[in-house]
Amino acid sequence: MGHRVSTVFGAAQPFDPTHRYTTSWILPPLLLAIIRLILSIYAFTTTFFVLGWHGVHQRHDLDRQYFSYFTNLTYWGIGFYFLFSSMHTFKYALTGASWLQKWPVTLQIAHTVFYTTIVTFPILVTAVFWAVLYSNAGFQDEFDGWSNTSQHALNTVFAAFEILLTRTPPPPPAHLPILVFLLALYLALAYLTYATEGFYPYSFLDPEKGSGKLAGYILGILAAACVIFGIVWLVIWTRRWLTETKLRMHGKFAKIRSVSDVEIVEFGRQHAK
Repeated sequence: MGHRVSTVFGAAQPFDPTHRYTTSWILPPLLLAIIRLILSIYAFTTTFFVLGWHGVHQRHDLDRQYFSYFTNLTYWGIGFYFLFSSMHTFKYALTGASWLQKWPVTLQIAHTVFYTTIVTFPILVTAVFWAVLYSNAGFQDEFDGWSNTSQHALNTVFAAFEILLTRTPPPPPAHLPILVFLLALYLALAYLTYATEGFYPYSFLDPEKGSGKLAGYILGILAAACVIFGIVWLVIWTRRWLTETKLRMHGKFAKIRSVSDVEIVEFGRQHAK
């Protein structure tokens, strides 16, 4: 893949030479890795507990419909993102280099896109749930309250952790069309679900309630996703400016220096002469 293409998609070569995806401006790498692993465990525990609860309480229909909901798909994404990011961070903390830096360029781009989805889609899920789907009558029981809080509130807390406490760069603009494409794929899945299962995952997707209203919801969610992307970009840019430029907190790095780090430094010195 061409250097220009990889740069546009946030994977300039050599990839992540200052370890932005595996370090924090305030947390040591090992602690960052542990927290990421804990968040992954919590996400997967929540997911499997919800599925198990449905099975025990004879709600097998909800289990069959599980992957038709955007909320559940993004929550699986959260679990896998924090799992993989914790593995890369543990590797960096212990050796001074992450597996991510040695991956093929296509996988490096995929990781940067994955990161962008994790800091945007959970916020979109939270906004749509509390603004559109939540009933003022409240939750049915403690389980309903806990599961919805975990999937529609803590998901944004997890995203905020990555946005505010790591050293990641702002998502490149080239990721925005990918987010729009993923939303379009989900829309197709929602209507495929209706065609095969006979129900809409979200009631506002029913065209019988008015085509104008349906278009308004779709365009509104699309616009919200774009606005969230822009806000996230600005917050990350501000975090970098504040912590690195103003506070001179350039990051907590591994005590072990990898061979690749030394090579990058020597390369820079040679070209600076």
